[in-house]
Amino acid sequence: MTEHRRIPRTRADWQALAASLVEQGIETRAYIDDAFVDAADGATLTTVNPATGETLAEVASCDAADAERAVSAARRAFDAGEWSRLAPGQRKAVLLRLAALMEDHKHELALLDTLDMGKPVGSSLGDMAGAIGCLRHHAESIDKLYGEVAPTGNDSLGLVLREPLGVVASIVPWNFPLMMTAWKIGPALAAGNSVILKPSEKSPLSALRLANLAREAGLPRGVFQVLPGFGHTVGKALALSMDVDCLAFTGSTGVGKQLMQYAGQSNLKKVFLECGGKSPNLVFADCKDLDRVAEHAAGAIFHNQGEVCIAGSRLLVENSIREAFVDKVLAAAERMQPGDPLDPDSFMGAMVDQAQYERVLDYIRRGVAEGATLRSGGQSLDGPGLFIPPTVFDGVTETMAIGREEIFGPVLAVFGFDDEDEAVRLANDSDYGLAAGLWSQDIDRIMRVTRRLRSGQVFVNNWADMDQTVPFGGVKQSGNGRDKSHHSLEEYSDLKSVWMTLAP
Repeated sequence: MTEHRRIPRTRADWQALAASLVEQGIETRAYIDDAFVDAADGATLTTVNPATGETLAEVASCDAADAERAVSAARRAFDAGEWSRLAPGQRKAVLLRLAALMEDHKHELALLDTLDMGKPVGSSLGDMAGAIGCLRHHAESIDKLYGEVAPTGNDSLGLVLREPLGVVASIVPWNFPLMMTAWKIGPALAAGNSVILKPSEKSPLSALRLANLAREAGLPRGVFQVLPGFGHTVGKALALSMDVDCLAFTGSTGVGKQLMQYAGQSNLKKVFLECGGKSPNLVFADCKDLDRVAEHAAGAIFHNQGEVCIAGSRLLVENSIREAFVDKVLAAAERMQPGDPLDPDSFMGAMVDQAQYERVLDYIRRGVAEGATLRSGGQSLDGPGLFIPPTVFDGVTETMAIGREEIFGPVLAVFGFDDEDEAVRLANDSDYGLAAGLWSQDIDRIMRVTRRLRSGQVFVNNWADMDQTVPFGGVKQSGNGRDKSHHSLEEYSDLKSVWMTLAP
């Protein structure tokens, strides 16, 4: 499959590229031990375009037998050392080639994610930039991380070495398919591990295309493999494997808890989790340019149809400006309506599948039943696709499900507060702690509140303005791992202490 030479810019261009992809054929087989193969039992799963209801492909649905074969190949590759003991500069060169190939095929990769899970193609292109940047960042980091020499007397030498973990199983979600993949496999491969990727059954296509590019880039046999399938089959098999050394997961808190149990039931493998969120976005009356802040507050929840782990789904507004500010958020939401994902001007696309679509609509009905004030949206849109418009509830309280539970859809819950202490209490009153936003011009308040918020990351006078240089992850039931930055490389390495006694 080759990239169109013409850069797609319009809806018609993207439709033409989509037709070309279908005509050439989309890879649907698993990638195991350097070969594209059907699942051992021949099982398949159906992937559907949620914007049209049309079937895209029947994809291999792997199970325990496929997992066993992939783990065996990954262990063999790791022990052989063709990648794990390769000089850092040489691993760097291979990963940079992979990043360059992704750059060459970014429109094709973006389109696969858009067709697979319904997100706007402009958003998917942004994801590709993030994925490519992530691989390049970790590739460039490989030969710039040093071990340590411990402080000892003259008769000893203490060394602290970094070594790869071994076999890493990366289980990634459907909302940012290839970007989340890069966040996992980039540091894991850079550290010298063998990686088995389990993409979501709802969005496997870009991962399978990536496997082809990885082989072209020169990753050795068995070092990178892709097993499409369901979590309760192939995902569970990987988690219970006695020969997988690490699980890296992004997804729901419930599944994260299951994976930790599986690790305990097997070999105490390391488990790095990035789980759910119900992120608060605090707006104080002293902030400037409320129109700009409202635009960001709306984007924080409605971007990617609200299918975002760090979505600013709880908007906490100081009561003295609440009414006027909510009106501005409603005006911003009107400019963020869903549209054809192949239209570069669409801000929102379709919900990923029927189950998620019904889940979001059920939460909206619960919000109305619990007494919240529905200010906008709340209904599905006519047509074949799974579209839900931006939905805003005001007058939300801490006991309401829409104010406590992760919905993973375009539903905003607005709370009011009277002072700083109440704002912090409301923000921290959550099982989650993935992200938080803070809007204020008072530097003293910013420093106080930033320290008091129980969150893995705090965005001050922005929402999610970050890059590869800072770690991403949460606290509480939002998980325990960190993606991005040098800190993620550390998670995919073990420390080995070497103590030498020197001859006098």
